[in-house]
Amino acid sequence: MDELELLKKHWQKDAVDDKQLTSKQIYPMLLKKSSSIVKTLFYISIAELLFWIALSSLPLVSSSYQEKVEHAAINGPLMTSLTVFTFVVIAIFIFLLFKAHRNISVTDSAKKLMESIIKTRKIIKYYVLYNLIMVPISMLLALYYITKEDSEIAEKIAHFTTPQLLVGLGIFLVFTIVFVVIIWLFYKLIYGILMKRLNRNYEELKKLEA
Repeated sequence: MDELELLKKHWQKDAVDDKQLTSKQIYPMLLKKSSSIVKTLFYISIAELLFWIALSSLPLVSSSYQEKVEHAAINGPLMTSLTVFTFVVIAIFIFLLFKAHRNISVTDSAKKLMESIIKTRKIIKYYVLYNLIMVPISMLLALYYITKEDSEIAEKIAHFTTPQLLVGLGIFLVFTIVFVVIIWLFYKLIYGILMKRLNRNYEELKKLEA
């Protein structure tokens, strides 16, 4: 049991005057914990950006990988623009998390801390939602480039019967759904645990403000 939990138990047993004293002790701990959580989210977002940069740089260091990408014809201007846009979104996300961490670190009241926690939750929510939307969009664009721009694949698909096309679309749909679920589980695991802790801090702050 950590120091915060011990203080909460002590707080529940003491008189009103003692509660006021204990709340002054609890707030700095909530502030420190919230700041630490947002800082961790910030570091995770930087790691994610570096991961995608490294992944997108593979064609530059691997000639075989570059040939596969070019052969698949998925490096068109639209896909490139989408990749750049995603990097910009991640950079904005990192900036907003950094700003949220700074705001939490310098706040001097429970109310302001609660507002900062709410803003942080919204930032995470919108970022995860953006990624979950972009996954199927990116896959649809990749499918378009592969089936329309790659002459070999386009020729094979041209000879498909209607049942074969339906089966192919069904497989693509199932694969897309599975991939989106995997991404969702990834974010739920990475960000969900930290957000639960941040939410607990928020609930404790609500009690202090009551």
